Amino acid sequence: MNDLALSARDALEQFFGFSTFKGEQEAIIQSILDGHDTFVIMPTGGGKSLCYQLPALMSEGTAIVVSPLIALMKNQVDALRSFSTDSGVAHFLNSSLSRNEALRVKKDIKDGRTKLLYVAPESLTKRENIEFLTDIHISFFAIDEAHCISEWGHDFRPEYRRLRTIFDEIKRVPVIALTATATEKVQEDILKNLDIPKARVFKASFNRPNLYYEVRPKVQVAREIIRFVKQYEGRSGIIYCLSRKKVEEIAETLKVNGIKALPYHAGMDAAQRADHQDQFLMENVDVIVATIAFGMGIDKPDVRFVIHHDIPKSLESYYQETGRAGRDGGEGRCVAFYSYKDIEKLEKFLQGKPVAEQEIGKQLLQETVSYAETSMCRRRFLLHYFGEELEGDNCGACDNCLYPKESFDARESLEMLLDAVQESKERHRAKFLCDLLTGTESSEMKTYKGGQLESYGKGNDHDARYWQGIVRQAIVDGYLEKDIETYGILTITEKGRKFMKKPHAVPFLKERDFSEFDEGGDEGGPSRGGAADEKLMAMLKDLRQQQARKFKLAPYVLFQDPSLEEMTIRYPVTVEELTHITGVGPGKAQKYGKPFADMIARYVDENEIERTEEVVVRSVVNKSGSKVQIIQNIDRKLPLDSIARAKGLTLVQLLHELESIVMSGTKLDISYHVDEVLDGDLQDEIMDYFREAETDSIDAAVDEFNGDVSEEEVRLMRIRFLSEVAN
Repeated sequence: MNDLALSARDALEQFFGFSTFKGEQEAIIQSILDGHDTFVIMPTGGGKSLCYQLPALMSEGTAIVVSPLIALMKNQVDALRSFSTDSGVAHFLNSSLSRNEALRVKKDIKDGRTKLLYVAPESLTKRENIEFLTDIHISFFAIDEAHCISEWGHDFRPEYRRLRTIFDEIKRVPVIALTATATEKVQEDILKNLDIPKARVFKASFNRPNLYYEVRPKVQVAREIIRFVKQYEGRSGIIYCLSRKKVEEIAETLKVNGIKALPYHAGMDAAQRADHQDQFLMENVDVIVATIAFGMGIDKPDVRFVIHHDIPKSLESYYQETGRAGRDGGEGRCVAFYSYKDIEKLEKFLQGKPVAEQEIGKQLLQETVSYAETSMCRRRFLLHYFGEELEGDNCGACDNCLYPKESFDARESLEMLLDAVQESKERHRAKFLCDLLTGTESSEMKTYKGGQLESYGKGNDHDARYWQGIVRQAIVDGYLEKDIETYGILTITEKGRKFMKKPHAVPFLKERDFSEFDEGGDEGGPSRGGAADEKLMAMLKDLRQQQARKFKLAPYVLFQDPSLEEMTIRYPVTVEELTHITGVGPGKAQKYGKPFADMIARYVDENEIERTEEVVVRSVVNKSGSKVQIIQNIDRKLPLDSIARAKGLTLVQLLHELESIVMSGTKLDISYHVDEVLDGDLQDEIMDYFREAETDSIDAAVDEFNGDVSEEEVRLMRIRFLSEVAN
């Protein structure tokens, strides 16, 4: 064994120029050279690929490496060829090759030149490939990204389930399976499916002490991302988004704000993807904005940050993607933007899939929610998920450990909530239950005679936001279950019933209500961020009340709460500076802004506040251009559905665009459209309602009119009201 181990070290130096192995690499390589089935769980950056590449170079015959991505195969083959004088030392066999190229690959293998052959699982199923591989000398099979075998893995591929059958048809040789992320459940599944129960298992620690983990509410994400990236100017980072459209949008926004960034997603052609990847590796660009397709097998050691614009579908995905930061052992900051609405979107994507797949998908999502909303050490939470325990409660390198949040005993609130769910016969969604407990008289409450229930108003010492937090944590902690098929009806789980029989102390977080942060997101519309300076916020609200009385308007008509909150962060001291505040256009700033700017200027002066230079995010030109066209089309009195069609929008999406235009202080005359859909008396009633209402909430207005007007009609009237009265 000693001689062999020595030759492995010699081979390491000879082929790769390294003098020492990392972690358990040497023992893993020894296991394969000794002919044992081997299973490797090693986090991203631990040096997994070397574990099969080196024994392949040292063994007789060709190692067959199963890999899920064509781009990944090409990178690995190029890297191996750069270490060797023989370009035939490594090849890939997949659908991207022409017939002649495939024949040349097979000739090199038959001639004994090829030590590693990378194949996609789909290529292995082709009869001609099976017959070819049966006739050659295979040293071992390696399965990269082995979590793809398991239905419980974050990237399940059905074709991976058939690998054992295909291997047996070719010939029985040792197998090495490798993955960067696998829970206990996934590990069992891989060993069972590959029929290697006696495999030698090598499990490296999942702890990456150099990574800092943080979760932020999803408010004005574009601005937050630009501010963050500018702090890391000239350094490499990856930003992950779930949709191709969002990838393009964020990449464009970064570019117009002077950041060298490129998009990467599966909708681009292979040549463009390869070019963008190369530009990132060669450091011609600093930031890649990508869907999860990017980064598999990318060995860029100095990625300094990984940002998740959208929360991923599972903690395995999150761990693997954040693992691309700090692979050189240097700093790696991992920031995820979280909103419960994103989770609801991901839950909707599961609809229509087989029931078992839906169940698994939901469970994986709930784990992600738990991670995002937990106040415990994030590192400890992650490691526990992968079956590893972290000593102590504080890692000192995550937001929860650096800024601990309070918890409280929620026993009484949870009892009240579960009683309400049971009393209303487990037939309602969260909103109904929050209205029931706060004693809010909504149209749904009237329909279902909620006012007659014992729970009605029982929790009115807290507001709806508090109860939404209790509902969400009760779902996350498994006391309640939300049925996505029935649009989120809540039912009590077995755990919830046990609690009702024998209540006990339940620690819930004094948490931020993430679901309240949603409106506005990237577009810079209204956002619920919370005031940074509570004292100034109180003063601004008093001033708004006085000014509203002077103008005989509801306070929100002047400036909405999110605009005031932003003023407490950015301290605008002139009317011109006010126009940089979200929801405040030039018109609104001129009409109502001077007393507010004057008050803030006095406050800044009296309290010796140092104003930091704020990042002002430039919009992508074609977007603002799009808004200009919408305004021009409305001036020409074109039908709204025609404007929406021309812009590729639904009517609802167009209404959101119109809202953001009027909330920024621009007048829009949509009376020509409103007159067609609503009679004059009803229009007057709704206008009077908005003049007197405490809030501009759409839901509250719909409830007020007992379903006589639709949400769409209320939106139209709110746009008209804000345009005519506020601007």
